[in-house]
Amino acid sequence: MRIFHYLLLLIASISLLTTAVSAQVIDIGDAVRQGEGRLAIAVDSTDAALAKLARRAFALHGGYTVTTAAKSAYTFQIERASGSSVTLTIGSGQPVQEQLRRVVPGRNLQNATLRACDLAVEATLHTKGFFAGKLAFIGKQRGVSEVYTSDLLFNRVRPLTADRALVTGPSWSPDGTKLLYTTYYKTGFPDIYMIDLLSGRKIPVATYKGTNSGGEYSPNGRSVAMSLSSAGNAEIFVAASIDSKPRRLTINKSLETSPTWSPDGRRLAFTSDARGKPQIYEMSANGGPMRRIPTNVSSYCSEPTWNPIKENLIAFTAAVSGGFQIALYDFKTRSSQILTTVSQSAVEPTWMNDGRHLVFTQRQNGRMRLMLLDTETKKVSSLHVPDFGDASSASFVY
Repeated sequence: MRIFHYLLLLIASISLLTTAVSAQVIDIGDAVRQGEGRLAIAVDSTDAALAKLARRAFALHGGYTVTTAAKSAYTFQIERASGSSVTLTIGSGQPVQEQLRRVVPGRNLQNATLRACDLAVEATLHTKGFFAGKLAFIGKQRGVSEVYTSDLLFNRVRPLTADRALVTGPSWSPDGTKLLYTTYYKTGFPDIYMIDLLSGRKIPVATYKGTNSGGEYSPNGRSVAMSLSSAGNAEIFVAASIDSKPRRLTINKSLETSPTWSPDGRRLAFTSDARGKPQIYEMSANGGPMRRIPTNVSSYCSEPTWNPIKENLIAFTAAVSGGFQIALYDFKTRSSQILTTVSQSAVEPTWMNDGRHLVFTQRQNGRMRLMLLDTETKKVSSLHVPDFGDASSASFVY
């Protein structure tokens, strides 16, 4: 649940192609030089548009420095192939020696280029690439908020709703074919709906009396966790499917919101004000006692998001120095660290598929924009220009 919803409650009481590409194991040796932190690369193409797109992608990453071929450890050559495919060639040394050549298909030429960049990440940093993933977010254009989807670089943006009402909290299904979100469209109160992107249908998931929000698919895509206040105060519920009646997991007088699943689907983390102010708690996804996660970094911690790769890490929003910043808790060390130091506030973190990067919302001077954070180098980059308008509450799927 987003901070907006938490305050409201206090007041009121990716495709077969993706799988095929991601499943390939590529290893051309240890590419990261000890002590440097970033890998120097050169990106080239006889097609200026492809080169520009690829350079922009790698410049966002935080693990790379884009430079000239003479100064680089690796050279990524991306050229048009047949149809909507490109050829990726990775070379190293002086003169450049070819290390890898691969034809990469895509839905279109731009998508194929971003998939090629993801393969280059896998080959050189030995982590997943995320450039060809999809975002869902709340976009505000001319004073009207709707759910939008786009690629990571905001080159293909389109609205998914036309509710002309307050909408919040979009959340992808693991396969990227469905999207949960909260809307005030039908009743004037928050209800959870599911959008089927294949059919275009909108299906009600939770329209109970009170507040229905925070819908989140389990990692296997079968169950949905949510926060419902039909019992009087907001509690965590889990439904075995979008068609089944949700089962109540928490039973107390405090507010429980914003559920997030562990990577194995066995645990839930969420926000609770059981101690008076919001803190992060966890419990079994089957129910049972709730336990506070000892973040011990702020008196106000909310909006947890569980790392999809490293189950010991949870990112969250923490109140810091009159604003909010993105923080990280590590179960192994039982300690927290503040990840961002942006102007005014950083809120609503969501992990990328590589378990290294986060997208968050920066709130500054009444405006909202989506930012990318590399949790290792702490590099922060804007994903869109201010002229786009407000964008917030991102969800990511690959």
